[in-house]
Amino acid sequence: MAVSRSLSSLILLALAFLSLSVSASPRSRTPSSTAPLKLAIIINSAGIKNVVAADQARAQALLQGSGSPSIDVTNSGMMYTAKVGVGSPPAYYTLLVDTGSSDSWIGASKPYVKTKTSQDTGNAFHIAYGGGTSTSGEEYLDTVTLSPDLVIEKQSIGVAVQTNASGGYLDGILGVGPVDLTKHTVSDGKEVPTVMDNLYAQRTISSEVLGVFFSPASAGDAVDARGEFTFGGYDASKIIGDISYVPITSTSPASNYWGVDQSISYGTTSILSKTAGIVDTGTTFLLIATDAFNRYKSETGASHDAATGLLKISLEQYKELSSLYFTIGGVTYELTPNAQIWPRLLNIVIGGTPDGIYLIVNDIGSNSGSGFDFVNGYCFLERFYSVYDTTNSRIGFAETAYTKAMSN
Repeated sequence: MAVSRSLSSLILLALAFLSLSVSASPRSRTPSSTAPLKLAIIINSAGIKNVVAADQARAQALLQGSGSPSIDVTNSGMMYTAKVGVGSPPAYYTLLVDTGSSDSWIGASKPYVKTKTSQDTGNAFHIAYGGGTSTSGEEYLDTVTLSPDLVIEKQSIGVAVQTNASGGYLDGILGVGPVDLTKHTVSDGKEVPTVMDNLYAQRTISSEVLGVFFSPASAGDAVDARGEFTFGGYDASKIIGDISYVPITSTSPASNYWGVDQSISYGTTSILSKTAGIVDTGTTFLLIATDAFNRYKSETGASHDAATGLLKISLEQYKELSSLYFTIGGVTYELTPNAQIWPRLLNIVIGGTPDGIYLIVNDIGSNSGSGFDFVNGYCFLERFYSVYDTTNSRIGFAETAYTKAMSN
């Protein structure tokens, strides 16, 4: 089966993880230890020119609920990936991981290898992406190996027959979002249990909790493990202090995803009143409502840089930059001046100049009041540990050793 991989001008992280097919009937459990999945960063040295446009397109797709929230990953600048085994014995695929989607598929680069555990369900799958790209193919059930301690039997997985949603350096996508996002991606119309659902149903983990750790990227991260997903709980060694939890927002459409209510201040100046948005590993930057973005731009004195699409400031302005304060569930999280700038060693990746100083705060593309007024992407999550608790419908955050790092 030939797989089309036409390049597009969009970027950033795609998402899709066609999951499982095991019913989650209640049963007694013996508490199990948590199990980690190591992540690595892929830095695309070919360069990217439209990271902001891709983030914005993704946000608008999420806001409007048009097809899949996933966005074409062609020419993505920075992606967290995992080596995932499919089949028995397993063949390993490099998959992008994402909290903004719950489907999964393979076959974009490396073809699917059928083994004794492969079962063709007879169903087709189709995922339409923002920017006119899509992925379609056949649904299989198979054994999926995330790690020696995380093996899932009869996992639903899409095998791409045709896709223009990958640039050749990814084999597919692994999603860890809410199960509702799987509706209508498979031809039988049924909701597809997620990876978390099946790990829990098969008693591999004792709770549907996912801990996510990223560390700030640097030029040497392409081959190093720079992140970790912990299934069944969180890694206490990665955090400073306690995890502070907040319920998933009740405001739609943010409530369909890993959504929270938060307010944002720049120094002592409020730029976004308490409102709903999402936490998303599939977005590179920090996106905020247009009116909030304009206040931020005015406060920082930044100017728009045509080459990157980002806000740019001078060294003198950087020295005067104030922290951003995010208040979530009564707890305030500080995004320091250094955390607000793109890693300067990676300026070339976004089409910038080596000595340029670019801000990671961007316009979401619509004014506040939409029910989807911000996206806390990688640049936020690389400074704070996050916990996604399906069992209790809540999200948690904590500081890490990188919260106040000067690595950028």
